[in-house]
Amino acid sequence: MFIDSHCHLDRIDLAPYRHDFSLFMQTAREQQIRHMLCIGIDLESYADMAALVSPYQDISLSVGVHPNVTEGRDPSVDELLQLADNDKVIAIGETGLDYFRSSGDLAWQFRRFRNHIEAAKQLNKPLIIHTREAGQDALKVLAEQNADRVGGVIHCFTEDWDYAQKALDLNFYISFSGIVTFKNAQAIKEVAQKVPADRFLIETDSPYLAPVPYRGKPNYPLYVRHVAEHIAELRGTTIEEIAELSTQNFKRLFAPH
Repeated sequence: MFIDSHCHLDRIDLAPYRHDFSLFMQTAREQQIRHMLCIGIDLESYADMAALVSPYQDISLSVGVHPNVTEGRDPSVDELLQLADNDKVIAIGETGLDYFRSSGDLAWQFRRFRNHIEAAKQLNKPLIIHTREAGQDALKVLAEQNADRVGGVIHCFTEDWDYAQKALDLNFYISFSGIVTFKNAQAIKEVAQKVPADRFLIETDSPYLAPVPYRGKPNYPLYVRHVAEHIAELRGTTIEEIAELSTQNFKRLFAPH
């Protein structure tokens, strides 16, 4: 049984499931997907996302505004606290820093990031961290804001082992997406080999970043098994062990604090 620790279920292509989310869920369960964490990226779509997944006990939520989102409302700490007052919400984010898609004066991105960290600390819920071409600055903000008090996960990890060690020291887990299956992802593969068995998660980030053999096509939580299979090969173990370890790690990280 697998847990997809990071997906965007309100954005997946339901055409193969006759545009029926319940049919998708039935298929996911048949494919041994035990649980999914559906990630918030803006405030405007959050209510519809929460309504979509509300009937399903095997889906949890996060609330947050992605660092690249510039259209729509920027959340205050109080608004994040209010939206997270929901039994389904187990994390804050995704949040972080991104210098790849955003440029210029990014003071607003830092303010947004710090607001999310503050909300997470007040709620005692872990953080979902997105970082792209901004890794060191993101770690610096996490350290300055004492984010290690709540910890969280560096999602869709794309850095090297040195970076991973710094994140681990800050009480963060490392989550591997389909990128780990790409041939040119040698640094990420090394991290997947070295990361402690009790400190990693697996994810799809669906509908984005489909793993080999679906690279370039729409991604689905069902494909998380390909991430697990590749990590098992890298670590010289079985897919069953990777499924079990990542499931236990997810439960530990997102357990009520």
